[in-house]
Amino acid sequence: MSETQQKADRPTRERPAVNSVDRYFRISERGSTFAREIRGGTATFFTMAYILVLNPIILGSAEDKFGHRLDSVQLTTATALVAAVMTIVMGVGGNLPLALAAGLGLNAVVAFQIAPLMSWDDAMGLIVLEGLLICVLVATGLREAVMHAIPQSLKQAISVGIGLFIAFIGFVDAGFVSRIPDAAHTTVPVQLGGTGTLGGWPVLVFCLGVLLTVGLLARKVKGAILISIVTMTLLAIVIDSLADIKSWGLTTPSWPDDVVGAPDFGLIGHFSLFGAFGQTGVVTVVLLVFTLLLSDFFDTMGTVVGISAEAGLLNDKGEVPNLGRVLLIDGAAAVAGGAASSSSATSYIESAAGVGEGARTGFSNLVTGALFALALFLTPVLTIVPLQAAAPALVAVGFLMMTQVKSIDWDRYEIAIPAFLTIAVMPFTYSITNGIGAGFVAYVVVKTVLGKAKEVHWLLWGASAMFLVYFAIDPIEQILGVK
Repeated sequence: MSETQQKADRPTRERPAVNSVDRYFRISERGSTFAREIRGGTATFFTMAYILVLNPIILGSAEDKFGHRLDSVQLTTATALVAAVMTIVMGVGGNLPLALAAGLGLNAVVAFQIAPLMSWDDAMGLIVLEGLLICVLVATGLREAVMHAIPQSLKQAISVGIGLFIAFIGFVDAGFVSRIPDAAHTTVPVQLGGTGTLGGWPVLVFCLGVLLTVGLLARKVKGAILISIVTMTLLAIVIDSLADIKSWGLTTPSWPDDVVGAPDFGLIGHFSLFGAFGQTGVVTVVLLVFTLLLSDFFDTMGTVVGISAEAGLLNDKGEVPNLGRVLLIDGAAAVAGGAASSSSATSYIESAAGVGEGARTGFSNLVTGALFALALFLTPVLTIVPLQAAAPALVAVGFLMMTQVKSIDWDRYEIAIPAFLTIAVMPFTYSITNGIGAGFVAYVVVKTVLGKAKEVHWLLWGASAMFLVYFAIDPIEQILGVK
């Protein structure tokens, strides 16, 4: 929404509040109405409701160190519950049209980086620790200091790298890309489809889903991702009933006997706060928590500022209203996500859809949260979505996250080289942690080589030192006789 449009949407003078609810949320004061808030809250839900499908698929497709998987129905319940509660809390406490739910980049870290090293309870305990640390940093004012320590270019590169990583996961999960077995004796690690060519109805569903999603995004259709998931799921159900298909993967698209079902809260409270320290080394745990903190920090800050600016809520100094409370609630959302085993919850940029529909206050969050609560009773429907119908959303989100690449100054090598390594290492090593570490170390080295070591914040020096230990952990352990 342009600045001109924003000004046109706001009245030239404040309207008096019509009731106590209006007064509390400052609806009239911000130039909004109850109808616009309700419409905006509904738009936000339908734009980000895809997380109810994707989060269970991402977390449910991974195994922990002991080969255990999380139940998809329980994951759907946990995802909806945390989104409902924390979105409402943000609305009431922060009074911003900013919805929260399990973060896509963050759940990828949990599923593919943390869980293979420990049990699910231990992994979710790290999420709780990360959220508690965020709350502490907010309370002490250190969060802003950490924010200022990391160059904007690296923040943008991290988002771009995670976007590519998520898109790669989508291609692999759908069977569009597959790993070539080592027995093939080839230097090419991946290939198109299962045999070098595309084949089978499930892959066709994925391809059509990608085309539909990008087409809707190009047309700027609100809820494009959700529309694609629903449409492709219905198509998959029809195909499955007519064709002889060996396997759809983890989820077979067949209509359930009951559309409405009782939520399963079996995962709530299943976390171990310090169990991870017994499964992996202290250095590894510290780096994993740091990675989670990093992702949560910058996604949230960018989203909060972006949504507030889009809604015309920034003050003359460019400050976000109630920023301290907003950041504290976001940290509490991470704690809630870990405690519910749904991964860290964070602020969603898709809230911009609600702002585009007129939302200006936290009242719209009450609507979005209520719709997430309603979703608690629709898990039988939400768990029939096959990977091939949901994976196009991963590709689309990857594209959206990658758009930040244009803001990186590629003419300055001291910025471009660390940014490139951050972006490239993430998908190439199937590791978000490795990408962040490569970028940090490269940034410190390049700055030092150019005689600009003093420009590097001491927090980056410390983080880079930890990453050096992380990358060299095997020879260090051998030298110390740990193994």
